[in-house]
Amino acid sequence: MLNRYPLWKNLLVAFVLVASAIYSLPNLYPPDPAVQISGASSALEIGQPVIDKALAALAGKQVEVAGSEFDAKSALLRLASIEDQLRAQSAIKRALGDDYVVALNLAPTTPAWLAAIGGAPLKLGLDLSGGVHFLLEVDTQAAVAKRIGVYETDIKKKLREARVRGLVRVVDNARVEASFADEQARTAAVGVIQDANPELQRLMEERDGKFLLTLTIGEQQIKEMEDYAVNQNLTTLRNRVNELGVAEPMIQKQGRNRIVVELPGVQDTAEAKRILGKTANLEFRLEARPDASGADKEQFEFRDQRSGERSAWLERDLIIGGDRVTGATSSFDENGRPQVNINLDSQGGTLMNRATRDNIKRRMAVLFLERKTRTTGYEEGPDGLDIPVLERYDEKKIISLATIQSALGVQFRITGLDSPAESAELALLLRSGALAAPLDFVEERAVGPSLGADNIRMGVQSLMIGAALVFIATLVLYRMFGVFAVVALISNVLMLVAAMSLLSATLTLPGIAGIVLTVGMAVDANVIINARIREELRNGMPPHSAIGAGYDRAWLTIMDSNLTTLIVGVILYAIGTGPVRGFAVTLSIGIMTSMFTAVVVTRALANLVYGGRRLTKISI
Repeated sequence: MLNRYPLWKNLLVAFVLVASAIYSLPNLYPPDPAVQISGASSALEIGQPVIDKALAALAGKQVEVAGSEFDAKSALLRLASIEDQLRAQSAIKRALGDDYVVALNLAPTTPAWLAAIGGAPLKLGLDLSGGVHFLLEVDTQAAVAKRIGVYETDIKKKLREARVRGLVRVVDNARVEASFADEQARTAAVGVIQDANPELQRLMEERDGKFLLTLTIGEQQIKEMEDYAVNQNLTTLRNRVNELGVAEPMIQKQGRNRIVVELPGVQDTAEAKRILGKTANLEFRLEARPDASGADKEQFEFRDQRSGERSAWLERDLIIGGDRVTGATSSFDENGRPQVNINLDSQGGTLMNRATRDNIKRRMAVLFLERKTRTTGYEEGPDGLDIPVLERYDEKKIISLATIQSALGVQFRITGLDSPAESAELALLLRSGALAAPLDFVEERAVGPSLGADNIRMGVQSLMIGAALVFIATLVLYRMFGVFAVVALISNVLMLVAAMSLLSATLTLPGIAGIVLTVGMAVDANVIINARIREELRNGMPPHSAIGAGYDRAWLTIMDSNLTTLIVGVILYAIGTGPVRGFAVTLSIGIMTSMFTAVVVTRALANLVYGGRRLTKISI
């Protein structure tokens, strides 16, 4: 029958509209400001004594706590107002010390029944609801010092192979100094070094009866190393953020050696801070021989499950570093203990095979290097905040010390880890790439709306005013069919919000502009349909036939115009970044929902009102 949908199509429309309304509901529940507490190490658990200590610290600062929840890994303390977040973080940090990470957070308030069916609020960008902001500084001096150490090892090896006797050492982490007993040996060393490392600058002098050769790196080389360290850290941070699953992050270089990281809508900021800041660098070294000189070995602590804390002497020369790791996964060994399975690149596999093949029955250590900070005191800051005085230091510890039973290749495993959480974290850090240089947290803060609350309110008001004007114009011009269009527009916004929530898309201020544009484009489709129905009525077509012809003949025009806009949206998403992508996502989803509501929903409403009735005229 003309202008009647089959039952299944009516049920489909009703289902889509009801589902859109339900999955839009979580956006009516704003999150609570909160602070999150987790261990500085993933193996450190959170218990009730930690919570009690934090609550006591907040009570001392007269910070009101709205609620608390915790598990073995982290604790979340909900606060009454966002103004209390910084004071709460400062108080808890001072009470708990350096063993715990205290980070700012936003705690969701979505009802349990909505969360159970997958309902979640929209992820808002930094310009709407804020998020977490980190300013990181790359320790480029450490990158240069690391390179100097590589030169030292390489020069020692080359001189040994050339049978040139001399003492080679690093001075002030800035230059390599070689000392020889006679000028002939120094001249031979200059020839070897010039062939192997022509980029090094050489200075020869005599002091205290010894012939010295000082090797330094040129300014241009230092700049290239620093640029490489910053760019490599940028790549690694992006990989780590991807591992954390953060939508629409902003990671970019600032100045010569700083990196800005902004993570909108982050739910676990403590985990983000811990993962981003870790150097997670590994070094594979052989245990030093008993007769090795003090200049050729270093002593490190390690934990033995049977005898507790012990120390071991390792050779200064590396077999390989963490930069040779191409893959890492956590699992369990045959005894149920946590382990990390390592994959190396081809060169790393060759070096590992060569070192282990020639040293069977010797022990090889896996050395874990991490940049840390410790609190040495507190200073009184503005607004009564306790500002910690931090001291940075490098912690090096052996996480595995095992006897080499056979030659190793590109695949092997690391055992001796304390917990599955520690092995999973180590695998994540190695998988995302080693940092070329340590990172220091220069600044950490929760970011409020970058354009200000007034601008955000104006953005929302522009949407509401624009929609209201469209509603009024549509009702005046098209009467009952204007009512259908208004219902379709409201349904379109609900569907758009629900779809973005389910897809975990991030809404930014440009995204709001995309919604405004979508409303305008959606009503445009209804204008085309209604104008076509009017034209058919003027041509003398019966009302039922005019409604059917209006929808059928307007469909191709609507599809063509929306399809071209959708192609533009896809291109914007593919080549754009940040706010441009946010606009493209909103626009693309809005085009698809508007086509559904403008054609299918309004047709269903027209069928409901006019279908099956004998008509002499319609209100349009």
